[in-house]
Amino acid sequence: MDWTRIFSFTSVSNPSNPCAFYPKFMAHIHLTEQLPGIRGLMAFRPETAAPLNALAEALLRSDEGLTKGERELIATFVSSRNDCFFCQNIHGAVAQYYFSEEQTLVRQVQENYLTAPITEKMKALLAVAESVQSGGKFVTPEQVEHARHLGASDLEIHDTVLIAAAFCMFNRYVDGLGTFAPDDPEMYRERARRIAEETGYEGSSPH
Repeated sequence: MDWTRIFSFTSVSNPSNPCAFYPKFMAHIHLTEQLPGIRGLMAFRPETAAPLNALAEALLRSDEGLTKGERELIATFVSSRNDCFFCQNIHGAVAQYYFSEEQTLVRQVQENYLTAPITEKMKALLAVAESVQSGGKFVTPEQVEHARHLGASDLEIHDTVLIAAAFCMFNRYVDGLGTFAPDDPEMYRERARRIAEETGYEGSSPH
């Protein structure tokens, strides 16, 4: 699998973007554990880590309605729109794990989901997620009805909105405290494998 292509969408070296992530930056608070992204924050504040992991588990580890891969794809898509380097890479790796036969699917969705090789229903749901990322009131009745017309259930629409909203929170948590993120795809790939095969989110450790 060509992981360098999967992660080629990131804007880590874009100096013209003030929101771009630079690994040399230090966190805004003192984190005793040298762990990347949200993992360092969860080690710092385990009392909030538990409910956050439980939320991620409920939103991303179910195949009811949306599949696990589709759920991770929504999380990745929103994280990329928010330019959160850590979240888009780790959840992109998990999504790619589930879509292993389409090696560039994650990249294609992030570049232009309307031309990506996904279902029309998924495209409609990503349009809803994109509106949520801009602000909850940007979601229109027409978008919802279009998704429903293409076969989306109320549960799938609900979970799409909640995943998108939750990842706006996760992204701002990670970037608002200035955490660092490695640019080594292997780290994300191995962490994704462990999440998918072993621990999930609720059973994962920051370490």
